[in-house]
Amino acid sequence: MNNDGASFFPMDCQNGCLIKVDFLLEELLKDGFIDQKAVEKCRRSALIKRRNPMHPMTLIGSLKIENKRVPGSVISVEDIASWVASKAGLSYQHIDPLKLEVHTITSLNLPLAYIERFNIMPVEVTDDKVIVATAEPFVDDWVKELSQVLKRKIERVIVSPVDIKRYRQEFFALAASVKGATDSDGRNSSARISDFEQLVTLGRAGKLDASDQHVVHIVDWLLQYAFDQRASDIHLEPRRENGNIRFRIDGVLHQIYQVPLNVMTAVVSRIKVLGRMDVAEKRRPQDGRLKTVTPHGEEVELRLSTMPTTFGEKLVMRIFDPETLKKSFQELGFSADELKTWRGMVERPHGIILVTGPTGSGKTTTLYSTLKHITRPDLNVCTIEDPIEIVDPNLNQMQVQPSIDVTFSSGVRTLLRQDPDIIMVGEIRDLETAEIAVQASLTGHLVLSTLHTNDSASAITRLLDLGVSDFLLQATLLGVTAQRLIRTLCPFCKREESIDEHAWHLLTTPWEIEPPETIFHAVGCSECRRTGYLGRTAIFEMMLITPDLAGLINSSVNLDVLRRQSIRDGMRPLRLSGANVVVAGLTTPEEVFKVAPPPRNLGSWQK
Repeated sequence: MNNDGASFFPMDCQNGCLIKVDFLLEELLKDGFIDQKAVEKCRRSALIKRRNPMHPMTLIGSLKIENKRVPGSVISVEDIASWVASKAGLSYQHIDPLKLEVHTITSLNLPLAYIERFNIMPVEVTDDKVIVATAEPFVDDWVKELSQVLKRKIERVIVSPVDIKRYRQEFFALAASVKGATDSDGRNSSARISDFEQLVTLGRAGKLDASDQHVVHIVDWLLQYAFDQRASDIHLEPRRENGNIRFRIDGVLHQIYQVPLNVMTAVVSRIKVLGRMDVAEKRRPQDGRLKTVTPHGEEVELRLSTMPTTFGEKLVMRIFDPETLKKSFQELGFSADELKTWRGMVERPHGIILVTGPTGSGKTTTLYSTLKHITRPDLNVCTIEDPIEIVDPNLNQMQVQPSIDVTFSSGVRTLLRQDPDIIMVGEIRDLETAEIAVQASLTGHLVLSTLHTNDSASAITRLLDLGVSDFLLQATLLGVTAQRLIRTLCPFCKREESIDEHAWHLLTTPWEIEPPETIFHAVGCSECRRTGYLGRTAIFEMMLITPDLAGLINSSVNLDVLRRQSIRDGMRPLRLSGANVVVAGLTTPEEVFKVAPPPRNLGSWQK
């Protein structure tokens, strides 16, 4: 492309000229991106939308015109913005909201009316420079004025007008609410009521109310923004001077925003009110839940958990995908062989099945999807959970409430008197719960539950360590599934390359599987925030209890012996399951290494 900005400048345009649709179309036609037919289509559309004008880049990008330079693709707003930047001799930048230092750019205190007037938005601030996004390459009369006001050099970058409009409104409107909330409190929150590190400042008795309109707006923004960014968890963390807001996306925590500590306290109180929690109680942990609606009209369940910390009350909100119950086993990540094994277990009339893995490994999603699969009108399916994470009208769900002596063990006893066919126990934590669950499976019920162990074989030794009789496990245990979540490669930018044979060897030892010629690697693009990964899938280790394996279950069983026998019986360990996902082009060996423990003492497993 031509980088000579002068030749791109419209002949009839002086400084301050807004970019026009006709000019863009002529230049795109000249550079071979579109044909004359597309030009006429865009001009007709521009006439139709004259009453509700759009930025020319947005208008052309919204029409999904074929890119003549890249057959089979369409020209997006980002494509046009990048091309305009190159032609005008400026840099192009894609705004990643998770990488913006929002607190820093909004602290410049630029009036929203001013940046809207020139269609600009600060995106980066240093000691001597401010990088400002614009969608108007020919308008720079604001640069000198802004440089004098901020006492810094101004550097312009071209950004999609869609991004500028969206994030300018979101973040600067949010900053206005945060400032309004702080001002309504009448202080900078040096005094913190619930802190362990107490600092009292005299003469500042104001207190921000959870029902303040600014606080309500902040909470609404927080939830909607989390949904937009595909967050699985929202963390509100008080610190000495400020409160941090972080999102977990695809298993990775991202810093989102910082707010004054008094605003953080009010936001936490607001969410506790919505979750029907005790707002006055800040000395002990609390659990709650709330239901809200996404901008697309979907109902979303959130599980709330508070914890007292040194600088105040920390709140974590776990977001449960409303589509979870609609997912098929294949969408969860089950291969054909794994699905056959899993169905063979869960379609049995009685027995106990365990799903193991660390927190956040997708155990709950697997269990709910399984219950959806096996639930029928002629079955009574009951659950005891702590807390109820996804409400399903087809299930009879009970929540653990220790304050009134409703525990897992007492809850299972109650469910046994409810004529159940299938029972799901949220988690086996102690001997009493384990024994009752085993007894329930002995009396003709199918029991599903979870344990926190590293792999499938460890679940058996964990139950034996708790004190469950080995003969009861031999009679009731149908199988154990360990699972992990791994990030999947971004379909928009992943690239096929030759395989690293050393990495493949580490991944598949001791199975000595022939490596494929190529696998896909992470690259990074605007769709995946330059990470190379977009979304997650599960890998599984399914241990079916065969007669040979059941014969090894005793009080003195060796964990390595169990592992070797389960592999001989057909179990595919997590590393090997991950290798299959790598071969399928869905992830990389590095991702499997992060979540799947290496095999131990399997040298003689084939014997």
